[in-house]
Parts: sequence; C-alpha cells; structure tokens
Amino acid sequence: MNKQSKSGSEPLILRENLAIDRTVLANERTLLSYIRTALALLITGLSLLKFFPELHLRIISIILIGVGLIFVIVGIRRFTRVKISLSDYRKAQADARDREK
Repeated sequence: MNKQSKSGSEPLILRENLAIDRTVLANERTLLSYIRTALALLITGLSLLKFFPELHLRIISIILIGVGLIFVIVGIRRFTRVKISLSDYRKAQADARDREK
C-alpha cells in the first residue's frame, strides 16, 4: 500500500482519489437539491399568482418566485466554485506526479 502524506506536493493515493470522486458526486447532488428547491418555490409562486387574485397572495407569490431564482443562482455559484476547486487540486496533484517522474 502506498503510504504518502496528504500534502499538495505528493501524488494522491487511491483512497484520496476515491474521496475526491465522492466529493464530486456530492457536489452534483447538492446542485440538484438546490434546483429541486428552486423549482418548488417557483411553481408555488406561479400557482399562487395564476389562481389567486388577492393582493397579499400576489405579494407572497412574487417573493416566492424571487427566492426561487436566488436559490438557482446560489446553487450554480456554489457548484461552480467547488468544481473549480477540485479541478485545481487534481491539476496540482498531476503536476506533482509529473515532477516526480
């Protein structure tokens, strides 16, 4: 078994590669949950807007639609940040592996 430290300058061992893969999958699941929540908020807001003409329900529906859009934006930004971070980490590990050869 390859016993190397977790520092940024040494190549990854299998366990660390699998941990990164699990993190990628978790990041994708998190994005999907943000989108699912945003869709629920958007659909609820649009339904209230369509079927109930009262002013207070229109205000609530507009708020729900706005919050749903914010959820989409936050989810995509978070997903992108984590994806870039993992990509940079893998590139650093590949560079360390190449220098070792």
